[in-house]
Amino acid sequence: MQLGLGLYRHMLTQDNYRFARQAGATAIVAHLCDYFAEGPRIPTTRDDGWGVAGTGLASWQPENLAALKASIEAEGLALAAVENLDPMLWYDVLLDGPRKAEQLETVKAIIRRFGEVGIPVLGYNFSLAGVWGHVEGPYARGGATSVSFLGADGPQETQIPRGMVWNMIYDAGAGPGTIGTVTQAQLWARLKDFLDAVLPVAEASGVRVALHPDDPPLPTLRDTARLVYQPSIYQRVLDLHPSPANALEFCIGSLAEMTEGDIYDVVDTYTRQDDVAYIHFRNIRGKVPRYHEVFVDEGDVDMIRVIRILLQNRFEGVIIPDHTPQMTCDAPWHAGMAFALGYIRAAIQACS
Repeated sequence: MQLGLGLYRHMLTQDNYRFARQAGATAIVAHLCDYFAEGPRIPTTRDDGWGVAGTGLASWQPENLAALKASIEAEGLALAAVENLDPMLWYDVLLDGPRKAEQLETVKAIIRRFGEVGIPVLGYNFSLAGVWGHVEGPYARGGATSVSFLGADGPQETQIPRGMVWNMIYDAGAGPGTIGTVTQAQLWARLKDFLDAVLPVAEASGVRVALHPDDPPLPTLRDTARLVYQPSIYQRVLDLHPSPANALEFCIGSLAEMTEGDIYDVVDTYTRQDDVAYIHFRNIRGKVPRYHEVFVDEGDVDMIRVIRILLQNRFEGVIIPDHTPQMTCDAPWHAGMAFALGYIRAAIQACS
């Protein structure tokens, strides 16, 4: 089992790689999608390096993927995964729109490049509403800033506007209206099309394609269906297209937020099957429709017990802290992550 750190695109710097290494991490999970950019994604007709024009997202060019990997390795770390595709790359795969076939080819090209560069995992979230409805507040120990989902007391659900998926605008000129209702049957059919297209390429490239569970884990959100809102549904994803490349981006917090299943049995089942590519290691208090994200050592989940299960099942993937509460100091995010990394590292050593 490897200890890693997830870094957003703007945090992919030498200083943060050294911070990770100093805290005992040996791997990085990188986000190339710029979730914090204001305004729409800007497409161009420039070739991105895969022979597919139209995205203009420089981070996904093969030379930049190779440079990112080299910069991480130069600090004594491994690039274990890239998490999430930018909506600009595959919005019509999610929406079953007119550019679906073209965008599937783009995703396949990205996976081939991952194989050539040596990036072993692509994490993804097959969702239209994405992570939505969370509110910030002093929900963790000592009033540390964290996030909660408050159900009826949180933001009012509205339908998703046209030109948007994942709370990000990909087409500012899409016009008025919404994407409408999306049913379970429609979303599962779209997922099957995606897996059928990309998994043979992933197998040939030595890349695992790993699905994150829904957060918040509700059957529907903003009038669109969700996929993995109960732990048992992960098995349906695996059975939809059996393949060693069809894997799970396993979020302990999201799974513990769900209303069914025992989190320890869930961890045991999927790691024994060797279906887990990497793990988001975070703790929560409560369950949907009302829960708080808290420090790794203060929630409802016995995280030491989780570590013991992972070691018992000889899990060899990467485990990263996720959504850590921010601590009151000059570097709130770094302090929260340092606390979580130290806790995880000590737990692994103590249980080994």
